Formats: sequence, C-alpha cells, structure tokens
Amino acid sequence: MTKPCMYVKVRLMLKLKLALFMLIFWGLFLTPAYPYWIWTPKTGKWVNPKNMVKPTPKEQFDFAKGFYDAKQYEDAKREFKRLLKSYPKSFEASESQYYLGLTEEEENNLYEAYLAYQRVIDKYPFSERIQEINEREYKIGEAFMAGYKRKALGVTLPVENPAAEIFAKVVENSTYGPLAPKAQYKLGLILKSLMRYYEAEEAFNKVITNYPNSEWVEASKFQIASCRAAVSRGSDYDQGAAQEAKQKFEDFVREHPEAILSSEAEKNVQQLKDKEAESDYNIARFYEKQKALGAAKVYYNDIITNYPDSAWAAKAMERLQIMENKK
Repeated sequence: MTKPCMYVKVRLMLKLKLALFMLIFWGLFLTPAYPYWIWTPKTGKWVNPKNMVKPTPKEQFDFAKGFYDAKQYEDAKREFKRLLKSYPKSFEASESQYYLGLTEEEENNLYEAYLAYQRVIDKYPFSERIQEINEREYKIGEAFMAGYKRKALGVTLPVENPAAEIFAKVVENSTYGPLAPKAQYKLGLILKSLMRYYEAEEAFNKVITNYPNSEWVEASKFQIASCRAAVSRGSDYDQGAAQEAKQKFEDFVREHPEAILSSEAEKNVQQLKDKEAESDYNIARFYEKQKALGAAKVYYNDIITNYPDSAWAAKAMERLQIMENKK
C-alpha cells in the first residue's frame, strides 16, 4: 500500500473516532430523561413536560409540598404558584396560598409572608386557616414592633414600620375576635412611636369604644393622656394640650389608683404642672420687661398659689421681691 493511501486511511479512522466521541459526549450530558418538547392535541401546542402542571390539583399540591418538606423553598414556591394559576378555584389553591406564606416565613421574609397570608383571607375567606393566619400575622406584627427590619438584597429598606399596617389588618380580619383588642392597642403604640399622636389617640379611643371590657382599656386611657402630653411638648408649647393631658392623667389616677401605670401618671402630672408654671413665669417676665408690672404680679402670684411645690414658685417670689425693692 502506498503512503498516500495509508495517510488517507488514518485520517478517515481519526474522523470516525472523533465523530463517535462527540456522539457519546452529547448523549451523556445533554440527553434528558424525557424529550424537551411534546405535542399536546388538547392545546394544539408543543410544550415542555418539565414545565407542565400535574393532571389534578391534588397531584400538583403534593408535588409542590414535596419540595416544601425537603426545604427546597424556591422550587416549592414555583410549584405552588403554578397550581394557583392552573387551578385557582380548587381547595388546593387556598392551601397553596397558605403554604406560600409558610415558605416566605421559613426564609425569614416576614413582610412577604404577611402579604401571602393576607391573600388567603382576601381570596379564600371560607378557608379553615383564617384563625391560624390571623395569629401568624399578629406574630409578624410583633416581630416588626420588636425591631425586625425588612431587607432586600441585604439592605434595609427605607420604609415606615409595617407593624401599623399589619395590626390594622389583624383587627379588620376579625374585628371582634380574641386578637382584635390587643392588636388595636399595639396599633396605637406603633403610631405613637412614629410620633403620629393624633392617629395614635384615635387608635386608643377605639380600644375603649369597641372593647370596653377588654384588659387593654386601662392602658389605653393612660396612652391617650400620654399622647396629649407629647403634643404639648412640641417645639411650640401647646398650653391647651398640656392642660388636657394633665386632666386625663389625673382622671386616670383617680379611676385606677391601684394600677401599675398610676405612679407613672402622677409623674406626668407633675411634669405638666412644672411646664405650665414655666409658661406662666415666662409670661410674667415678658410683662415685667414691658413695664406692665400689674399683669406681671398677677402671673407671679398665680404661680405661687397654683404651683407652690415647683421651682418656678420660688423664682416668682424672688421676682416679686425685686419688684417690691424697686419702688
């Protein structure tokens, strides 16, 4: 055999081996367990079996829950959502929506969990999970109240405390349920912490009005007075708000003398009295500087009469003595 013939034969053998190798390679790594696309006469379309929903909602739910039980939460969410899209009116749809909430909670996405739970109440109001969901939402609200921060990609989002939204929903979901009074009260606390004092007052008043026999009524009365006091301590002193706050604290102490909050209420009363005395002293000084000595004396004497134990009473007496010596 001539050398050119040998050369051609070797090249042919190498090509055949390369082709066989490539065939084996693609067969091992790229051949799926089932074909990527199949024709479905029902829809008249080519579909990927990997993305097909199961034939019944129960089969689809069991398939999705298998991922949940295995803690493969992203896969579980994908399959639960697929069930919701394909079988929205099935019993399994309400369960899938509930499990979406559980999955978000497992991943510590508490606000997203709350939204998922709330969709069960909004879309499936006859679900047997309603009471359990309300309890879960309440606990999520408490988590935000305790300082849990909603995050996205590791960065805290610049949003107001979602606890206010969540507690309001808990009340709305079950206005006269067992969680409603304390959720209403805690809504007031959140609004107060956000310095939304008038809204907080309204929330506390609803506790008193809607749940008059609740254990939270007593504390709500104290918080209303506290909101009034906070308004009076604003950048511009509000004497009317201060007087109203003082009256409410005094009413609280009179109505609940044994309450734990009564001692705190008494301290607030004293602080408000001191603030009133300070305000009257500043008015008296203004009149004194304007040479309206008669008006100044009236205010100084009122301080001595009405706030005898305050530091401002001693200062008022001092100013009266100075005015007397100038005669």
